Amino acid sequence: MQRFGEKLRALRTSSHMTLKELALALGHVAHGYISEIESGKKKPTAEFVLKVARYFDVATDKLLKDELDIP
Repeated sequence: MQRFGEKLRALRTSSHMTLKELALALGHVAHGYISEIESGKKKPTAEFVLKVARYFDVATDKLLKDELDIP
């Protein structure tokens, strides 16, 4: 799960979204929290992982398993 933040940043930037836009899209998530996850300073909650997976239509195992890459 150490690559989750890296994968999140890749999904967000490939969608041309700012941190604030993603925070709004995920529903009342602080953009600072997303930034800390992307930089590896914080670990995501299970609820947050599910929100990201649903929003970007990506399986949670692809987000959480370091050996799996996202397309």
